Amino acid sequence: LRALWGYWIKFRFRKKLAKMPIQLGERVLFKKEPIIQLHPKAKLIIGDNTTINSDNYGYHVNMFSQCKLMADREDAIITIGSNTRIHGSAIHAYKSISIGDNCLIAANCQIIDCNGHDLSFDNVDNRINTHGHAKAVVIENSVWLGTGVVVLPGVTIGRGSVISANSVVNCDVPPMCVAGGNPLQIIKQIKP
Repeated sequence: LRALWGYWIKFRFRKKLAKMPIQLGERVLFKKEPIIQLHPKAKLIIGDNTTINSDNYGYHVNMFSQCKLMADREDAIITIGSNTRIHGSAIHAYKSISIGDNCLIAANCQIIDCNGHDLSFDNVDNRINTHGHAKAVVIENSVWLGTGVVVLPGVTIGRGSVISANSVVNCDVPPMCVAGGNPLQIIKQIKP
């Protein structure tokens, strides 16, 4: 009976996806249902063999919530490459977030290309009515984000780099390095 219920949930979820502006590659695996919020003129593109994991069972750290994929502005785009694994993390694009191939994104990461609100120091009482500005985020191929990493607007994380757990990425990270902390610092650069 449990297997039949699981099949029904997957069938219902796939029907819901078919109505959204989503392009799925071959063998995309959704472990439990993520939260997906898309503007009708936004796009979500997921490459082949990618896993979007919202299931705590069998995962080595606790996820606070299921994955959240949100592109809630016109022309916003989230692109996730092939062979990438995302666990219990939030990705919110006003403009553009690009995640490469072979990336590992551990649980509880926050990847955002927007601030949510303007500073509005000229009228702080109106801050709540502002929407902030967006700057594209690029996470290149084979990047590993540790648990709880926050990636802020406008940054590029270079190919092969590793960001240590609970770090805040507020500046560009060169390829092939280990970086971490808040503020972010380069811990080790790997020379090919």
